[in-house]
Amino acid sequence: MGSNSVQGQPALQPSDFVHLHNHTFHSVLDGLTKINDLVDKVKEFGMEAAAVTDHGTMSGILDYYKTAKKAGIKPILGIETYVAARSRFDRDPAKDKQRFHLTVLAMNNTGFHNLMKLSTQANLEGMYYKPRIDHDLLEELNEGLIVMSGCASGEIGVALKEDDYDRARDIAKWYKSILGDRYYLELQDHGHPKSNTHWDVQAKINEGLIKLSKELDIEMVVTCDGHYLTHDHQDAHEILLCVGTGSYLSDEKRMSLKDFELHLTDPRDIIAHWGEEYPEVIRNTKKVADRCNVEIELGRILIPKYPLPEGENEHSYLLRLTYQGLMQRYNGASKEEAEKLDPDDIILQLSDEVRQRAEMELGVMGNMGYEGYFLIVQDFINWGKSQGIVFGPGRGSAAGSIIAYALNITDLDPLKYGLLFERFLNPDRISMPDIDVDIQDTRRDEVIEYCAKKYGEDHVSNIATFGKMFGRMAVRDVARVLEVPYAESDRLAKLVPPPNQGRHIPLSVSVKEDADLRNEYENNPTAKEVLDYAIQLEGTIRSHGVHACGVVIAPDTLVNYIPLEMAQKGVVATQFPMGEVEELGLLKMDFLGLSNLTIINNAMRIIKKVYGEEIDLAHLPLDDKPTYELFQRGDTTGVFQLESAGMKRYLRALKPTHFEDIIAMVALYRPGPMQFIDSFIRRKHGEEPITYLHEGMRNSLENTYGILVYQEQFMQISKEWCGFTGGQADTLRKAVGKKKIDLMKKVKPEFIEGAVKVGGATREMAET
Repeated sequence: MGSNSVQGQPALQPSDFVHLHNHTFHSVLDGLTKINDLVDKVKEFGMEAAAVTDHGTMSGILDYYKTAKKAGIKPILGIETYVAARSRFDRDPAKDKQRFHLTVLAMNNTGFHNLMKLSTQANLEGMYYKPRIDHDLLEELNEGLIVMSGCASGEIGVALKEDDYDRARDIAKWYKSILGDRYYLELQDHGHPKSNTHWDVQAKINEGLIKLSKELDIEMVVTCDGHYLTHDHQDAHEILLCVGTGSYLSDEKRMSLKDFELHLTDPRDIIAHWGEEYPEVIRNTKKVADRCNVEIELGRILIPKYPLPEGENEHSYLLRLTYQGLMQRYNGASKEEAEKLDPDDIILQLSDEVRQRAEMELGVMGNMGYEGYFLIVQDFINWGKSQGIVFGPGRGSAAGSIIAYALNITDLDPLKYGLLFERFLNPDRISMPDIDVDIQDTRRDEVIEYCAKKYGEDHVSNIATFGKMFGRMAVRDVARVLEVPYAESDRLAKLVPPPNQGRHIPLSVSVKEDADLRNEYENNPTAKEVLDYAIQLEGTIRSHGVHACGVVIAPDTLVNYIPLEMAQKGVVATQFPMGEVEELGLLKMDFLGLSNLTIINNAMRIIKKVYGEEIDLAHLPLDDKPTYELFQRGDTTGVFQLESAGMKRYLRALKPTHFEDIIAMVALYRPGPMQFIDSFIRRKHGEEPITYLHEGMRNSLENTYGILVYQEQFMQISKEWCGFTGGQADTLRKAVGKKKIDLMKKVKPEFIEGAVKVGGATREMAET
């Protein structure tokens, strides 16, 4: 039996200790630890659980939850919140600048919801330098929460630092009266005499906490207040603090945590420090972890209820609006005429192609539960258009839906342009639909305000984005902190390779693979120091912002699903980023404000005033000869996506004569397919023969002179040539488009087999 065994209890093992107080890089410019690294290190230590408690935010919670679960580590979800000196509403500079730290953990799902409410109200109501809660809020929302007394900046820690034991006791008694056995006193390891960075102030606090524990019968735990992963990251963490506080590393009076070891401590060290005299403070961490069981349900469909006319359900009302819209779009009926007809009467008047496509799409939407989604989208778009707000004609995969066309969500006929519905909604894979809505930028807020009034102010929010410290920015930040002259800093930053096709190249890769940067790294000691620190800091979160177009609309009060914050622009935003909002199953809309649409709107107003002509954007002719002459001359300044110098050069060479030529050029003018532009131009002008890998591809590629330009063509080939269903074709498209190697390997044999059996290709040709 080991030396730390007590009264017949087995010796303490690494798994008996749980880190209950950890900061990740979501503690902005204070925490350095990446979530993947944290989980890997916890597992490496032989531990079974760990908590994340970032400063004043829950923004990393969902990422941590998923990562830990996947690795077989139990995620304890928490926050290190700030407690106001008085009320969270008080903002007197003389009295309220001080705030106290408090560690709060979610014990169950009720606790998790209360944690989200605490964090939200701290951000929206209690923000004064930092997001603050107060005792009233904790008293109201403490169900399902475990609270620990916090670090040296906690209420009790500050009282004990100031030798005010009576105040510390009163505070502890209050917390115990509210929380009972869900309140723990938090010892910290850097106050232990055996700690490598023993801090006498923390030692004094620990002594007071031990005394309070005995006097008030409150259990204790020990934590390490981890801010970075290992001791090797300590200096990089100091650089990070300097970035956050605008200091130089050489400043003697700057904020520093260099005197403490705030890394993810090996549990064996904790056992060596505390196991002999206070083994219960270790075992209690495991008890706390065992009490915490939160399950976050992902992949739900959380769409608000659309207010329906009397006697209608979502299915019947969408059916009615769709067929009335199809009657207008394809049979030339007026709105008034179409609204007098029942869907059964309209169906008889539609062509087989239109009717079959509509029936297929309605069936998929009904099976997936997305009928309400389409009602919501068509409602705010049609409201906006009725208010004279200019919307884009349709962008992205939603243009492949005939229902979107019928409901005036888009103005593009998917049958005319061969657009596939399966790219928008794959029948084989339930995923939230995604409609990109382009709005004139001067009136975007009106549409959001309309949604907020219709579904509830507290149901609608912007979505957060995280500004991360990548390559060049990391180099500039580190260089400034190290007082490297600006000219040298700028030169070094410009040596860092730019992103490749939008993907950042890690600095750790660039210093090996980029010849100029490698030479600088190997021969310039200053550059080496800057780059070594920048490599450690790269990828950390530098700021929170607001997504340019993302808006979330919830079926209930948003804080029941996701914590909120006050973004820098003074608007309410989710604490979770776009991807995680979607993973929760919340309805995410892309409201993109475009200045081009405002310019178009202004132009139409001028034309009306000067010439008395009313322009209908939805019915502009697409065969106007003078317009094509503009394109052929490259006179496209101010034309969205056609105004760059490179695009103008290609337009002059292409000499477009059909709208499809413009569509193809926009699709080709991007990294990757750019290599085919010259061939496309030569084939259009008959200067190069049009060839097909196999005759079975002619139908798919004829409109683009035998060149594969669109993802829809790829899908069409896999359907016609390989016998794929629409769902299979979209899965293949996504695998190739997103470079999902595992999925490509899985689909490849089916593609080859289908090409041989259905398309009549040789196996060798199919593998090409």
